[in-house]
Amino acid sequence: MSDTHISVPTVEASQCSGECREVVHTLARIGDKWTVMVVGALSNGPMRYNRIARLIEGISQRMLTLTLKGLEQDGLVSRTMYPTIPPRVDYELTDLGRSLFVPLRSLHTWAVEHRAAMVAAREAFEEREQRTGLGQARFTDAK
Repeated sequence: MSDTHISVPTVEASQCSGECREVVHTLARIGDKWTVMVVGALSNGPMRYNRIARLIEGISQRMLTLTLKGLEQDGLVSRTMYPTIPPRVDYELTDLGRSLFVPLRSLHTWAVEHRAAMVAAREAFEEREQRTGLGQARFTDAK
């Protein structure tokens, strides 16, 4: 391998066992930005699809539908249909979903509190890389 190639190993669920596997599966479910944003929006109480879509800037209709369906499948969100015309559907965090909001809120607080330090660290890193000529290193997944 060249001096500018750095292998970064990834952990697949099949590569670990027990609690590690559970963590990998859970992070796969909740680790994307749309899931975090949907859970955050629903933390304010039940709401209809269009209200969620308006609250989450940039989410496509397809992605919101897939995210809500995945959260419902995993028991984090409930979907209630009302027999009205036009049909009304409300989405709401379940008890399990509300319990997920607690660590997500902590993560949000941590991110806000440490954002400036992370930006400063990134800038210092990039400056060091340019000075030492290692700025061309390629990071790839090691398989």
